[in-house]
Amino acid sequence: MVKANSDYQNFFKGKNVTVHGLGLLGRGIGDVIFLVKNGADLIVTDLKTAEQLASSLEKIKKALSPDLFKKIKFVLGKHRLEDFSAQGGPASGGRRPDMIIKAAGVPLDSPFIAEARKNKIPVEMDASLFVKLAEPIGMKIIGVTGTRGKSTVTHLLAEILMVAYGPKKIFLGGNVRGLATLPLIQKVKAGDLVVMELDSWQLQGFGDAKISPNVSVFTNLMVDHQNYYKNDMEAYFNDKANIYRYQKPGEVIIAGKEISRRIKADLVKGKLITISAKNFPSASRRSWKTKLIGEHNRFNAALAIAAARALGVKDPVIKKVVANFAGVPGRLELIREVKGVKYYNDTTATTPDGVMAAVHALKPYQGKIILIGGGNDKELDYKRYGQIVPKYLKGLILFKGAGTDKILKVLPAKPKFLVSVVDNMKDALKQAQSLIKKGDLILLSPGATSFGIFKNEFDRGDQFNRIVNSIK
Repeated sequence: MVKANSDYQNFFKGKNVTVHGLGLLGRGIGDVIFLVKNGADLIVTDLKTAEQLASSLEKIKKALSPDLFKKIKFVLGKHRLEDFSAQGGPASGGRRPDMIIKAAGVPLDSPFIAEARKNKIPVEMDASLFVKLAEPIGMKIIGVTGTRGKSTVTHLLAEILMVAYGPKKIFLGGNVRGLATLPLIQKVKAGDLVVMELDSWQLQGFGDAKISPNVSVFTNLMVDHQNYYKNDMEAYFNDKANIYRYQKPGEVIIAGKEISRRIKADLVKGKLITISAKNFPSASRRSWKTKLIGEHNRFNAALAIAAARALGVKDPVIKKVVANFAGVPGRLELIREVKGVKYYNDTTATTPDGVMAAVHALKPYQGKIILIGGGNDKELDYKRYGQIVPKYLKGLILFKGAGTDKILKVLPAKPKFLVSVVDNMKDALKQAQSLIKKGDLILLSPGATSFGIFKNEFDRGDQFNRIVNSIK
């Protein structure tokens, strides 16, 4: 076990570290900058080419002195077994890694991680390594996971805690856009609270380290990422379950009813609190309100309220923040209204369940929704999507991809609305606008992955926002 955060520099200084995956979202960028500034000798390897990673490389270069930047060895467009091997190889100068830091989404059967483990080289992930480094300091880690809702719960809970305890004591980490978790070790101190959004991949690292957050929230489990988990929902759940499996007596796990049943079977040591949308204090009970729309968001708010209460926050503070919370970008986010037409960005809805939740939340617009969706596939089943979503639509514009091919197969034989397939956001919005009249609604809610046309789900949402904000 590493010591307190004052020792983190010594922990990394002089270590040979292979960073397995840089990416474009910012988390890998922040980790690389932090590691090299604290004396680590880095090899950064990614299957994406230098051209594809140009924006990430430029950010690293700008953040470092020329001498520090030169100390990083980039292996791009491929991975080399020697960078994960005890013996190293000619290209790595016989360098033996002291540690591998694995990015989220590295395949379960990665031969490179297998090589590292065979050679007893520690494999870490940034979020779980941060927790191990921070554990001796004396702070609380709050983790939030689930297929849907984890971003909303994370950000709402963080806002509640910032108002209750002051922004200097609250930190966000985990799966947050543009935010690297590992560098937080430079800032946190005893008594602070770190709220972490944790996906199943990051929770693999928690499982390897046999740690769980002090307070955990598990929203739900829906079919997702089955291209990664090879159609094994139990493997997906088992990664998620690391959020509570290693809790100690007196710690807390808050979960929805369906998840609670599975948690009870695990004989957890933490205190289990079961929540549903009905636990959101209704208007008849002292006028609790929320700007978030949809039953799923009442559930998300109820989870955040329960977690805040478990952390000692009083109801008057919680109530005020919940009433003012406007939501998280890209989660059923109203971008603007133009000439009586509303434009919603729900780009993070990458599963059929996400799209169904969105159209249910927008039920007053039934028959007036032009849906922009589709894309590539995560080995998901669209049967229920085909039964439910068409009932709400005036038009359906889909981005080409394997997910779209599945959607087209489950639509009614003779849909009562226009269906078209496009290969860019500009054409998608152009077609959507050709269908609208005052009182309609255009909804970006893909139900599929972004890859092939967009860099990632955020690029997809950003493109939507830019075009919508340019409409006159």
